[in-house]
Amino acid sequence: MIQSPHSITIKEVTAKLACDADRGLSSSEIKNRRRKYGRNILKSTSTRSTWSILLDQFLDPIIYVLGIAMILGFAFEEWLEGFAVLAVILITVSIGFFMELQAVRSIESLRKLAQISINVLRNGKIFKIKSPFIVPGDIILLAPGDVIPADARLIWHQSLGVKEAMLTGESDQVEKDTKVLPIDTPLAEQTNMVFKGTIVLRGNAKAIVSATGNETQVGQISSLTREAEKSRNPLEKRLNSLSRWLIGLTLILAAIIVISGYIQGKDLSLMIKTGIALAIATIPEGLPIVATIALARGMIKLSKQKVIIKKLEAVQTLGETTVICTDKTGTLTENKMSVHELLLDNHRIKYEDLMDASFAKQLEKNRAFTKLMEAGILCNNVQPDVTGLNGDSLEIALIEFAQMSDVDIAMLRKQYMELEEIPFDAERKMMVTLNQHENEYAVYAKGAAESILDVCDYIIAKEGNVKSLMDKQKWLDLADEVASEGLRVLAFAFKDLEKRPATDEFTDKLIFTGLIGFLDPPRKDVKQAIQTYRDAGIKVVMITGDHPRTARKIAEEIGLLTSGDPAEKVIHGQTILDLESTIPENNASILNASVFARMIPKQKLDLVKFYQNHNAVVGMIGDGVNDAPALKRADIGIATGIRGTEAAKEVADVILLDDQFTSTELAIRQGRNIFGNIRQFVVYLLSCNLAEIIAVTVASLSNLPLPLLPLQILFLNLVTDVFPALALGMGKGNTDIMKLPPRDPDEPIMTVNHWIITFVYGIGITASVMAITIYAHYQLRLPSEVVNNMAFYTLILAQLLNVFNIPGRDRSFFKNEVTQNLWIWAALLLSAGIMFIAYTIPLTNRVLSLVDLSTDQFLLIGLFGLGSLVLIQIMKRLIVITKK
Repeated sequence: MIQSPHSITIKEVTAKLACDADRGLSSSEIKNRRRKYGRNILKSTSTRSTWSILLDQFLDPIIYVLGIAMILGFAFEEWLEGFAVLAVILITVSIGFFMELQAVRSIESLRKLAQISINVLRNGKIFKIKSPFIVPGDIILLAPGDVIPADARLIWHQSLGVKEAMLTGESDQVEKDTKVLPIDTPLAEQTNMVFKGTIVLRGNAKAIVSATGNETQVGQISSLTREAEKSRNPLEKRLNSLSRWLIGLTLILAAIIVISGYIQGKDLSLMIKTGIALAIATIPEGLPIVATIALARGMIKLSKQKVIIKKLEAVQTLGETTVICTDKTGTLTENKMSVHELLLDNHRIKYEDLMDASFAKQLEKNRAFTKLMEAGILCNNVQPDVTGLNGDSLEIALIEFAQMSDVDIAMLRKQYMELEEIPFDAERKMMVTLNQHENEYAVYAKGAAESILDVCDYIIAKEGNVKSLMDKQKWLDLADEVASEGLRVLAFAFKDLEKRPATDEFTDKLIFTGLIGFLDPPRKDVKQAIQTYRDAGIKVVMITGDHPRTARKIAEEIGLLTSGDPAEKVIHGQTILDLESTIPENNASILNASVFARMIPKQKLDLVKFYQNHNAVVGMIGDGVNDAPALKRADIGIATGIRGTEAAKEVADVILLDDQFTSTELAIRQGRNIFGNIRQFVVYLLSCNLAEIIAVTVASLSNLPLPLLPLQILFLNLVTDVFPALALGMGKGNTDIMKLPPRDPDEPIMTVNHWIITFVYGIGITASVMAITIYAHYQLRLPSEVVNNMAFYTLILAQLLNVFNIPGRDRSFFKNEVTQNLWIWAALLLSAGIMFIAYTIPLTNRVLSLVDLSTDQFLLIGLFGLGSLVLIQIMKRLIVITKK
């Protein structure tokens, strides 16, 4: 790495970095520099260590309470209880550690798939290299949309414009050059440098890497490189908040039980241990970790369907999305452009005619056609090579059409050498090149019809004569007509010159050649996906730079609009140039629209803000560098993986590796199901714990034998709480989830209705436990230890069967997301197996105070356990609630 590369010549830079600017670094030199300089990453982005993940498991209020319980057990010389609580701590920590370790490592591997890549010249060849593997001295090749991977000195550039807002705070595009600058030039004025993390907005360049990793300018800014405190995602915050509330509540209840038992003359030591154990039983140990497990599993599952989730909380937010804003080309359409129609002076040539060999032969004599072909080839960045055609789909279509017309592309480009280019700009909506042919010059332009016609004063006829362009409106109307057929329209122009013009004179008095209509058919699966969104209460909005009629035609074909929808459903970008100052009367029409045409990048950002200001949770699908601000602003930024620029993928929360619009539906479905699974987990866990609280509380306040002893409560935590609850978090979810409206983002995990349901389930389980306790104590007059065991087994059975109460009352009892979840059946078998082993092994039998029971007594346990399931099913259908 070198200091102040902006102040020395390119020759000095390459010499200091020992690099050949024409061939790049050799393989052996790359290996040496990787060993010397390490990976091109900031220290603040380093992965969490295994020890860090383990220690995090102990930094939890739940573990604190368990620790206090363990200390009290040892303090009262109740060694068995003390070691039992220690075992619970170790098991809880172990489960959390191994599950989170797997989740974190899986997430890190997924994030590697989303790392930015850049074209690098090495060994005389161009390779696509991921950012962490860039080394000082690498020759990088920059293009629009690239995120610059390291600090680099410019060697060569063509109209390079870079956005450096993240580094300098300046929002304007920075124009670059290669001139040597004074050594004391401020960072913001180092125009011969490009910096890590900044974005190429336009133009192309070649640069040599001068600094990587923490030696870059970004790496030296402490506010960007300081290790940030790990923040929990919103769902984890809600779960932790719920946990803390429950801890406070149960500690109060435990205190009440201890005091009331002492007043009644019961053994103080037993009451203290019971109160502690009850508090432990009520604390939902699995709540914090289940969020990470469920969200990470959702990320991994989506990655197998070519959807990369970069941020854990994005899975949750996907389930809350109410509006999806999407581009048209390549997302809703195939992005396989083909020339479908030509419009020359007094000629409209359809696709069928173009395929006719004899007609095509006559067309070669048409001078307007010749000039249009020249513009299409020379004002074009696609380079045909052995690997095929890569680049913009419209430019590829033009090259393919030229090849089909037997035009010698290489010869034409050799005869007309490109001297200068003004890249396509989303606001100017045209691309312009200056070419030299022998001692003369030619300007070629292509772009939107209105933009090209606006700079044309003349038109070329088929004979080659040039005349004044008097009827621009006629051509605009023709462009509208072609667009209404669903075709993408481009206009072309040129002019020949004897002297080289100044750059600002390129588009003066151009000669119009004609229009080309391109066909880009809609994807076949999009129509069904849009209907699915409509059923799910999600509004889909098309935002495109295309002509309004083209946009409407495609919208009708994919089911976003119908032919009978009013014209107000399509809004022209020119009518909403300043959304922030839109009068309230116009808000309704904007919210009602489904298509926004001729939109510039800034308007995409403004539209996202507009929807958010009207309480929408917005998902934005984009691919270009100009989409990056809108992607970042959206609640969920979704970048396309194939067409998407590095800038778009860098700021996005989600990357669609296959560019399929239907993949977003999979992601939203998964997000909804994950939240639903976690909610089921919480309801199940709290209802089981509530039953334990009520049963012990009632028995403690009466003369009944305790249905649960301290160690039995701890055992329940491991058997009926952990495994079935985790299995609920692994379920596929409700198959009808996409027929429900989006969830309110402010809605808590436990709404009033869910608390009602939890109470109903808890009461149902408690009823069966107290019923068998009363029956065995008063009717059968059995010893207290037998009564305790019968209540204990009944509670286990009732809690295991409680998983079948979880589906909504509108679902079939026998066929639903729980009964079809194989993890549930595995958890039930595992729990039953553990219980059987505990009953048969003498040590656990003694620890849990278990006694031998008769066959009749086990039959009673089965009857009362099943009774709780029947009772809850009846109560669930009688209770009136506002949500299912």
